[in-house]
Amino acid sequence: MPVLRITMPMMKSIATKAEGLSDGQLYRLLTWFSPGFPIGAFSYSHGLETAAAGGRVHDRETLRRWIAAILAHGAGRIDADTLREAHRAASAQDLEALAATNARGLAFRGTSEMVLETAAQGEAFLSTCRAARPDPLLERWGTMLGAAGERVCHAAAAGAVTARAGIPLGCALTAYLQTMAANLVSAALRLGIVGQTDGQRVLAALEPVVASAVASALTRNPAGFGSATLAIELASMAHEIQYSRLFRS
Repeated sequence: MPVLRITMPMMKSIATKAEGLSDGQLYRLLTWFSPGFPIGAFSYSHGLETAAAGGRVHDRETLRRWIAAILAHGAGRIDADTLREAHRAASAQDLEALAATNARGLAFRGTSEMVLETAAQGEAFLSTCRAARPDPLLERWGTMLGAAGERVCHAAAAGAVTARAGIPLGCALTAYLQTMAANLVSAALRLGIVGQTDGQRVLAALEPVVASAVASALTRNPAGFGSATLAIELASMAHEIQYSRLFRS
């Protein structure tokens, strides 16, 4: 995998988005993307369990590469674009655009377990946010989803909730992708791929990957929506019939 380099314009773009973040907004951002927020993220490995069982991910470097691919080219890319469009739609109070973004975020999943992963977390995220911090637009969207019997993509819910809190898009993207990386590292710890210290080394090495993914999402043409991580999707398919499993995906 080529080395990712973060340029000064990329860092300035992210920093500009972070300007004006209040203490209250920071508090909410940390709450919503904390491992303690009740969305069940700990139950999913995104195919990593199968990759570990097959020996494809077996140490710190192979784990770093696996997660980097997800962030830059897989679900991370899909979710970053979905979050971006949901954030913009919610900021404009455009429920139709929000609904379309949510539907696309659900549709572009390679396996049934990946749909389960994003939908279960999305529904838990939105319902918890609505209960803890009621918001008129989120209430209307939730009512629309319930009436139509539609599921919620986690990234779309995160984009809408952070937009309604006035949290800059760059901050929301960084928090979301860092949490995705941290959840995968946590799964790797429980699978015995790496220990605690190596897990933190992996997260440190993924910092430029997340920064690059955020910078790309902020400037990418919406027509570039999609992913290209066939090996990860094949692992997810195999996980559906794996005999012994710790995780739901």
